[in-house]
This record gives sequence, C-alpha cells and structure tokens, in this order.
Amino acid sequence: MAMAQWVESYGHQWVLAVAGAGAGLLFGFMGQRSKFCLRAAVIEFWHRKFGEKLIVWLLAFSSAVIAVQAMTLLGWLDTSSARQIASKGSLSGALLGGMIFGAGMILTRGCASRLLVLSANGNLRALLSGLIFAVAAQSALSGALSPLRLEISSWWTVEGGPSRDLLARLGVGHGFGLAMGGIWLLAALYFAWHSPKRSFWMWIGGIGTGLSVALAWGLTQWVSIESFGETQIQGVTFSGPSADWLMRVVQWPAAGLDFGFGLMPGVFLGSFLGAVMGREWKLEGFKDGYSMRRYIVGAIFMGFGAMLAGGCAVGAGVTGGSIFALTAWLSLVGMWVGAGLTDRLMDGNEHQARHDPINIDPENGLRVP
Repeated sequence: MAMAQWVESYGHQWVLAVAGAGAGLLFGFMGQRSKFCLRAAVIEFWHRKFGEKLIVWLLAFSSAVIAVQAMTLLGWLDTSSARQIASKGSLSGALLGGMIFGAGMILTRGCASRLLVLSANGNLRALLSGLIFAVAAQSALSGALSPLRLEISSWWTVEGGPSRDLLARLGVGHGFGLAMGGIWLLAALYFAWHSPKRSFWMWIGGIGTGLSVALAWGLTQWVSIESFGETQIQGVTFSGPSADWLMRVVQWPAAGLDFGFGLMPGVFLGSFLGAVMGREWKLEGFKDGYSMRRYIVGAIFMGFGAMLAGGCAVGAGVTGGSIFALTAWLSLVGMWVGAGLTDRLMDGNEHQARHDPINIDPENGLRVP
C-alpha cells in the first residue's frame, strides 16, 4: 500500500506514529549494539583516548549528515520547514542549554537517548534518571522552570529561515554540507585505523544509528507531502517526546498521536531486542546514596538543558546538526564543552582508577580509605 493510501485510510497521525516506531526500532537496536553514547565519546576525546566510543559517535554523526545532505541534493528532502530552521531560535539558550545538558549527562553517565536504551536493558538507574529527565523537561517547557528558560532564551535570539540555516549564513550549498559529512567520516576512519578495537557492531551499529536519523527525516517528509502539509517534518529527538509521554500518563485527555508517540516505545523495543540478542539484559540498581543523588541532579540538568537548547544530544546534536541548524551546532559545542569541564571536575579520580584500581570506587569515583 502506498503512503498516500495509508494516510487516506488511517490518517496522517497514525502513519506518523508508525513511522516513529520504525525509525525508533532501528535507532534503539543499532544504538544498543554499538553502545552509541555522546557522553562516552566526549570523555575519550577530552582524555585523548580516541577509541571505539568516539569512533561510533563519529560514524553515526557523519552517516546522518551524509544521508540527509544527499537526500536534500536529490530533492527528496526539504529541511527549510523543519522546526530547527524555520522557527525563531535562541543562541544563548542553545549554548548555555548545551553546556547544562553536557554537565548533566556526565552526572547521569549517559545522555537522554542512552538512558532510554539502558532502561530497556534492565538498568534501573537509567530508568529513574529518564523519568526525572522527563519531569524536568516538562517543567522547563510549561512548569516551574519555564520562566527561567524563557529568560535565558531571550538574551540572544535569531530569526527563523536563512538566518538560522548555517549553510545559508556561510553562503554555501548542500554540496558543502555533504563534503563536511565526508570529513567527519574520514575522521572516524582515521581513528578506527589506529584503534586496536574494530568490532563488527562498531561499524554497522554506528552507521545504522546515523541512518535511523536520516530515515526519520525522510519518513516525516513523505507523510508531510501526502497529507498536504498538515504535518511538519521532524527527526529523532528525546526531550519533547519524553515530556509528551509523561503527560500522557498523568493527564487526560492525552496528547494526540505523533512521530514521538511511536519513537519512544520503538527505541525501547529495539534496545531490548539488541540486549537479548547480545545476552546483555540484566537488572542493575544503585550501589549507594551518593550515586543516587548524582543521577538525580544530572537528570534535572539534562531535562532543563535539553529544553533550553532546543533538543538533546541526539535531537540537537545529531538530528539538528545533520540539517546544519545554527542553534543545533551551538548546542553541540556547548555539550562537548560542558561535559568536558564537568568530567574534569567531578570524575578526575575515576579516570585515575586505571592506575590505582584498588583504592578507587568505580561507582562514584571517590577514593576508598
């Protein structure tokens, strides 16, 4: 059945939800198998250990950029109507929100997408952190934290359209964007060549994770065309859908069906299947009160930071980065800087554990007497 027939028979909202589930299933499975995680990549980068985690992130990011820019050049995708470009944005919110989010993902030992993936693997720490992340995101969107978000966002704004399109501001086309994706891919290949670990799932999972982001853009573009513009194209993100799912649970009538409605359970199911396939599913909890406090604070930082920045590590960093939204790239820079600084301040002892494994508690990074 063609997409037009699906939209006519079931309505564009149901088709969007199914598309979200499909893209989420691919993202969850590939992300779980490859151990895709911005936090781990940032730590390797700042500690000059250019290993498998950084390679996976570069493969995912470059694959998303190359696929999205190629689709745009072929006329299959028009990103000018995407929220990250078409609407008014905040440069101050993007940069500061990115830094706050980066600090939070160090404290929780995983970004928003990673928390969802780990929750499906039986990690109760990630499950609790993910729930708190959703509460903080909703609070920043329309609750107690909303005035602070709006205040910071108002400091430095940018109009939607070409002003928010990084390629347009630079006066270059999508061919340049495609070339930039190729440069990031070459960087991944360079580090992989010098890495002692080059696993099958590093390659397939990393590239597959990036392609799932491009798939989301393509599917929502298709639905938008067949529904005569009733829907806006969108990509993979976790801050908004997490908040929406929270409200569906606690409020009635619930929000309507959309891409995010299918995305979240799709990622969860894909990750669960990946964990079962790899025999990695197991229940894990907190080991002490210190780590619980750390995860809770980190989740609050991530929820607020994601809404302030306009997206999480995937929503802004990869999805927004793949269409060269100016605010998304600022958010991504902020995440790398904020995470790097927080890692140095909070986890300096933990990284010394390789040299002094007996006297360092690996759970919280504190020296044991």
